[in-house]
Amino acid sequence: MDEILKSIRVDLRRSMNGDVSKNMRDKGLDYKINFGIDVIRLRTLAKRHQPNAELAELLWKQQPRELKIMATLLYPPSEFSIENAHKWIREIPTHEIREHLCMNLLQNLDYADNLVANWILSEDEELRISGFWLVSRLVISKSACVDRLDYSLVIDSAIKELHSEEYFMRIASKNALKFLGRVSQDIANEILGKIKYLSESEVEADNEIYDSLHFEFESL
Repeated sequence: MDEILKSIRVDLRRSMNGDVSKNMRDKGLDYKINFGIDVIRLRTLAKRHQPNAELAELLWKQQPRELKIMATLLYPPSEFSIENAHKWIREIPTHEIREHLCMNLLQNLDYADNLVANWILSEDEELRISGFWLVSRLVISKSACVDRLDYSLVIDSAIKELHSEEYFMRIASKNALKFLGRVSQDIANEILGKIKYLSESEVEADNEIYDSLHFEFESL
């Protein structure tokens, strides 16, 4: 595995982009090591290697942004335990890595609905954000887990977070509602009914939340 890791590091150095790395730092993406390599290139590099749990675990433990993303691409979902999921989600360094973990790995797990139920009720804000983000990915990927979600639980939990002081929480909870509403007209109607009070608020931001979701569901 050490030789494979060395080979991957060589590939990263050959593909590094200092300007992109600096631009990401300027935008607040703070990694200890960042080669500035775009995701398309990372996917190409990952395809040079067979999915392997041991390799993915090794990559995840490394500091570079790119190695963590490749870890999410190379871990076989069938071998990724629920214990792994709870461990990795607590180790994510940035929201970007959260997105990749949800998109590349977590959305493909047979027990992803259980993760959602656990995380959105957590006292840990980062876990709740991850739970809502995973909801969106499950709907987008048309996962079978969507049918096993407790829709009312997710909806009620997401609505509570729409006015969070945390930016990523507001985005994650609103997106969870948006994508859940696309599952069926009944779910969309339930969401709109539960946020009707926002349309009657004197706060413009509340009106905007209601109007944007209402617009999303109009085309169903």
